[in-house]
Amino acid sequence: MNPSMNEIGFYGLAGAPESPRDLIEEIRTAENMGIGSCFLSERFNIKEIATLSGMAGAVSKNIGIVTAATNQNTRHPIVTAAFASTMHFLTQGRFSLGLGRGIKPVSRALGLSNLTTAMMEDFANLMRRLHHGETIIGHNGPAGTWPVLHLDAGFNETIPLTLMAFGPNSLELAGRCYDAVVLHTFFTDETTSRAIKTVKQAAERAGRDPRDIRVWSCLATVGDHLEYPVQLKKTVGRMGTYLQAYGDLMVKTNQWDKKILENFRNHALVSNFRGSLDQKATVSELEQVAELIPKAWLENAATGTPANCVTAIQQQFELGVDGVILHGASPSELAPVIEAYRQKRNAASFAHLPANPALPPLKL
Repeated sequence: MNPSMNEIGFYGLAGAPESPRDLIEEIRTAENMGIGSCFLSERFNIKEIATLSGMAGAVSKNIGIVTAATNQNTRHPIVTAAFASTMHFLTQGRFSLGLGRGIKPVSRALGLSNLTTAMMEDFANLMRRLHHGETIIGHNGPAGTWPVLHLDAGFNETIPLTLMAFGPNSLELAGRCYDAVVLHTFFTDETTSRAIKTVKQAAERAGRDPRDIRVWSCLATVGDHLEYPVQLKKTVGRMGTYLQAYGDLMVKTNQWDKKILENFRNHALVSNFRGSLDQKATVSELEQVAELIPKAWLENAATGTPANCVTAIQQQFELGVDGVILHGASPSELAPVIEAYRQKRNAASFAHLPANPALPPLKL
């Protein structure tokens, strides 16, 4: 087993897996390769987050595990808090509860309220209080109203919180009261630098040490050792899906041309397409979509040879992030990139990073 690289993460069950059991082998492979953290996203099919997290915790020994993300309004806060504390004890401190704002159309379709920044801040404070053994009576705040919230009076546990952040309000929230932040895929270098600055300045204003807030970039990593249809799906397909779901936010955040997004949406293939492009589109359809997306938008990724991918990863660290998630690929798909990265890596530069992807760096 290779030593853990706690600055590198991957997403478990990337894309549309045939079975959640695939995660078992992914975790074992990732640990053997030395990948430091596994990030788990939730989809309401065969990717329910508590089940996946328990599986990852049970078959691992060293790897950090973070939900990236689940939403606070799909479960009672006691259920979420108990899930987090169970994972915390199961993994002996390697778990971080990661939360996100969610996608408005999806929330609306499920009959859930759209999460506000105030709701997410209130919820984070509730989680911390519960994990430190407090009994909360008659809570009436932005997150909701509950007569009694309680886990265990004997608890005095530090279970770090991670936030998936996109816009400035979420980034400021992360700096103010979360422990780590995961940025979005296909952020430009300028957007990444701006996001880091927003998080760190918010931490300072809140009286926190900005160095304690770990910032993870999410870098689409699609090497040319993968077959062409897979490359197309993980680049064009993934970008197309983001533009389908929340294109306005993507374009606004990266300061891209709104007219290009409008033309993308109005194209007959896209406007009539049912489902997500990265899961349902054929190679021929993805090639058509590729003509609608500027190459510059897709260049904010690690592509090409393993050496080229490593250069892109190192560039993320130069921008100031604390960790890089190699997004969209399984550990086995990442193998050549990980091997090339290990050869170039300066281990001393990351010796201060704990295995838990949201705990503050050690003060060496």
